[in-house]
Amino acid sequence: MSAVLEAVRAGRVGETALLVKKLTDAERRALLPGLQALRKELRAAPWETPSQRSYPALQVAGAMCHSGAAAAATWIAGADMRWRQAPADMLLKALADRDTGWQADVALRLAARPVSADVQFLLMAGLVRRSGCEVPVTDAYVVGWVRHIGHGWGRVPLVDRLRAEPDLAPLVNGLFELSDIGEVRWLFGDGPGSWQHALAELTDAGVLERKAVVDACVARLLRGGGPTDHRVFLPLLGLLALTRDEVRERVADWTALARDAVSPVAAHAQSVLAALALDGDLTPRQLAEASEGLLFRAEKKLVRAQLVLLGKVLARDASAAAELLPAVARAFGHEDTQMQERALKLVERHVKRLDDEPAVRSDIGLSAEQLSPALRMRAAAVLGIAPAAAPEAYEEVLPPPPEPFLLTTAPDSAVELAEEVSALLAADGGGEVAAFERALDGLARQAHRDQDALREALEPVAATRWWWEPESYRRQHAEEYFGHTRRGLLTAEGGLELVLATLYGAVSTATLLAGLRHGPADHECARHGFSRVLDVRLRELAYRIRTDPQPLLLATPSWSTGLLEPDELVDRLDAYRRLGARVGEVDFAQALLRVRREDRTAALAAARRASGLGTPEGERLARRLSAGEPALHGSDRRTSGPRILIESGEVQELLTDFPEAFRRLGRPFTASDAVRYCHHWGEENHRHWLAALPELRELVAVRLVHDVSEAALADERGAAAALPLLAESGGIAGESTHLCVAYGLGARHPEDRLAAVDALLVLAARGQLDAERLGDDLGRLVRLGAVKPLRLAESARTAAATGANATIWEMLRHTLPVLLADLASGGTPGAAGATRGLGELLSIAADCAERSGARGELPHLSGAAARPGSARLVVQARRLRDALGVVAAA
Repeated sequence: MSAVLEAVRAGRVGETALLVKKLTDAERRALLPGLQALRKELRAAPWETPSQRSYPALQVAGAMCHSGAAAAATWIAGADMRWRQAPADMLLKALADRDTGWQADVALRLAARPVSADVQFLLMAGLVRRSGCEVPVTDAYVVGWVRHIGHGWGRVPLVDRLRAEPDLAPLVNGLFELSDIGEVRWLFGDGPGSWQHALAELTDAGVLERKAVVDACVARLLRGGGPTDHRVFLPLLGLLALTRDEVRERVADWTALARDAVSPVAAHAQSVLAALALDGDLTPRQLAEASEGLLFRAEKKLVRAQLVLLGKVLARDASAAAELLPAVARAFGHEDTQMQERALKLVERHVKRLDDEPAVRSDIGLSAEQLSPALRMRAAAVLGIAPAAAPEAYEEVLPPPPEPFLLTTAPDSAVELAEEVSALLAADGGGEVAAFERALDGLARQAHRDQDALREALEPVAATRWWWEPESYRRQHAEEYFGHTRRGLLTAEGGLELVLATLYGAVSTATLLAGLRHGPADHECARHGFSRVLDVRLRELAYRIRTDPQPLLLATPSWSTGLLEPDELVDRLDAYRRLGARVGEVDFAQALLRVRREDRTAALAAARRASGLGTPEGERLARRLSAGEPALHGSDRRTSGPRILIESGEVQELLTDFPEAFRRLGRPFTASDAVRYCHHWGEENHRHWLAALPELRELVAVRLVHDVSEAALADERGAAAALPLLAESGGIAGESTHLCVAYGLGARHPEDRLAAVDALLVLAARGQLDAERLGDDLGRLVRLGAVKPLRLAESARTAAATGANATIWEMLRHTLPVLLADLASGGTPGAAGATRGLGELLSIAADCAERSGARGELPHLSGAAARPGSARLVVQARRLRDALGVVAAA
């Protein structure tokens, strides 16, 4: 058996198979522990080592030695075997002596694996053919088949390759059942040689049953799937060229597709229904059912087309009015007022046909309550119903802002603390600030109390880290990783790693001291200063755990936002005094930056207590608390291409009596600093920046402006994620904060725009939003091309949908004049530049003005409303003008 292991280690696949074949069943079972030990050894070895060549031979040996089908399939499909598998023909030869039932069992188990397991199709297909079992139509098998057919066979046309497949019908059926065809979407292509053309040709030739293929295709479109699946199945449906009878018998399917499918599929279903309706093959009831779903869709193109169709049918068949007009009224609730108006015009045109249908008129009247105020009055006059009562005075109801919460004390048990540390290491970016700070404090306290007990509790966590095993290749580099001055700054997660590595002796004291004194190389980018503060805090904690453990951390915040109550800090300093403990310079500096000073009564009372401690730290705290509220730094604007950036002056209070790492935050900040990138860019967690200066929000915001602008200008995803936290932070919300929100409202990705909307609403609910400043910033950014009007319109619509109509109107009231002025100076509706999407902004502004009861002139609006034509910009300008109560010029 040692010969087998030697052959496996050398990677000799053929020799391994021959040697194992000579073994008895008992000898094969006895060989398994050695193979499993070798597998464990290979898993721990770095990928680039020569030992990795053993995997193909190891896969063959393990498959031959496992007597159970389940164990053999698990071995063959192991994740570590995935990238270095033995050839399929070699595995098939190795397993040839097993009975057909065993081989069928293995084939079915391999086929049941997820597609990501990357089991070789030729292996599964070979076992299926040899055993004679039914073809498994699982995702893994079907995807493997599609890849096999798509990749091979030289110059043989695809249709001929498929025609030669003995199990074509079940596999094609499995193709329609795939959970996501995205795995092989790129193989399908377009044009005459594509899969769609081949399947259509085989269906026409009778090789595939037509009804089964059509039913499966329609069913797949109904079921949906991945975001691009319709690009395969919708063209196939078109190539099948359904007959009139095939179309008629699937009216219910077309109705469901028109209502719920993705836009291209819905458009196709709509066109099918329209043809049936115009040919008289659709009853008014069936058309009404299809229309009710379609008119609720957001796509204006689909809604317009359906209203046109309904108009044609109503013009031709007067008796259908009672069935169709209530369906038309469903469009009264559409978010776009132009769609509402189109639907109302259709009702106006045919409402006389309902003179003998009072119940239908009443139903339409109820639907009319969803119309905009101006259209609602028209509907009341047309339907002969009493107009709705005048609304009460508008009152803005904003979503309540998130409330900060008090941090609970760190766990008293080392075991509970270990569980929290494990959760933080598993979380993205080191977890939430509150949980992270609580864990740091717990590590300091437990290390001061009993390091042996702490190490025992943390061992299950530490044992999973890359630096744990003494024989590990990476353990040799822990010193360099944690102490290399050019590596970069510690993140929150990296800091926890450093503390654990320190507790278990993976980092020397000299390395810890050097990292604390010198740290990574300095860099003048906007992010380095805040990241250096977090880095030096973590390094001080690790060094003190090794040399002089602290009884607790002074800087642990009282609140989730990072604020520290002054009385609580005084209590902690008093505890240090009583214990005779040495205060950490960095820990105390961070505590001073977090201590609450806005509440002057509490601050002055705590200052008196701090002064009475009789310690240098107490006196320093007393001076800071007595100095007054934090001052806002001076700032200036700079325009750089399409960007507006902010420059700030120095913050004097940070330039004295603070460690060097903190002084960076008080230096002047220039536009050139904002655009500098460095090797640690993208690693920082902005949550920790805001928690470092919880009463100096603008100091953080000025350094975020350029990053957030990338969400709008460079389509960077996630760049605006910190905006809600910025809005929840303390201190003055000045021009940097508002400029960050402005960029976020124009971000490329919906999740970033949603974050900016959240920030806007939080600022508004806290009474900190300057709508005039934000609106003016948005107007300038749109004019510069940094923010696209359509993206801004989407953000504004989302915010207004929460009920913030007056807030959004006040913002747009200062944005629109800037854009309308450009229009008045020579732009035309639909022109490129800042006027593109202006109609959408005017529509939202009109919505908000109507709902909030806004009145008054808007500069340059009358000129836009007076333009000829029915372009969206002009129509919405007239609507906004009317909503504001401005009389049109004669």
